[in-house]
Amino acid sequence: MNVARLLRLLVLTGGLLGCQESGQSVFQGYVEANLVFVGPDDPGRLVALSVAEGDRVEQGQILFSVDDTLELAARDQAKAALAEARARLERLQAAQKRPQEIEVLRATEARARVALELSQTELERQQKLYAQGNTSKANLETAQATRDQNRAALEEVQRQIVVGELASHELDIAAARQAVDVAEGQLVAAEQRLSRRTLAAPAAGTVEQVYFRPGEVVPAGRPAVALLPPANLKVRFFVPQALLPRIAPGGVVSVTCDGCAGGLTARISFIAREAEYTPPVIYSLEERAKLVFMIEARPDEPTKFRVGQPVSVMLVEGRGQEASDGLSR
Repeated sequence: MNVARLLRLLVLTGGLLGCQESGQSVFQGYVEANLVFVGPDDPGRLVALSVAEGDRVEQGQILFSVDDTLELAARDQAKAALAEARARLERLQAAQKRPQEIEVLRATEARARVALELSQTELERQQKLYAQGNTSKANLETAQATRDQNRAALEEVQRQIVVGELASHELDIAAARQAVDVAEGQLVAAEQRLSRRTLAAPAAGTVEQVYFRPGEVVPAGRPAVALLPPANLKVRFFVPQALLPRIAPGGVVSVTCDGCAGGLTARISFIAREAEYTPPVIYSLEERAKLVFMIEARPDEPTKFRVGQPVSVMLVEGRGQEASDGLSR
């Protein structure tokens, strides 16, 4: 039997004896809490600690920071990759040729148009001379071939201009857009990992324990700071099974402790469904009286209690049963 179980058994035994001796519904218990453990997602060296044990912190207040050199580099790399992907997309969406190259093609187009006009004029002149019998058929055919060649050259350069002003293939542009989306997602992930190297309090509470100091390496999955939000305190006590009908969730109990203020109350939040200690399989009436069930109650003023503090719990007659009737309705 470990020490914690032995202490629980002593508290339980003392509470039952006190109840039997006094004839009142008074039970001994203790204050327990669910700590909130705060630690980095990935291992790292603690570089800054902003709180100390016992400090009161508000939600969102910075607790500590872990070395973020690698995360900063990953963030910068993701930014560069995104800029490259966006530049590639813009290039594919723009004309295939640069403006200077388009200007060269337009100058070639003008020269081809002039050559076509000259060859057309020469062809018309050769046609008149041939009709008058003043030139040979060979000269006429040469002029016509030159005109056709210049016309083809003009059409070729015009098509080059059209193609040069076109954007890339739609499939290439779609692939570039997807690459931009991937790069944006990688940047968001890198920024998230970077932001998680500085940890803030998830809730207001008290710093109960600091496990690592600046310069120490925090392993993966290990907390660096333990917080105790006031709402996470609870009073735990045990009652015989015969008294269970008098207890219901939401019922009020009176809580007293050494050095505590008077009039402290708590509301029952949990009733165990199984006995804390199991007697023999066949129950006699005497053994059935030994069955006890764990009860938890949330203090109305949790800041008045401390974790591990022994307390005395007394059922407030009439209020627990009223809560039960209200739940049943």
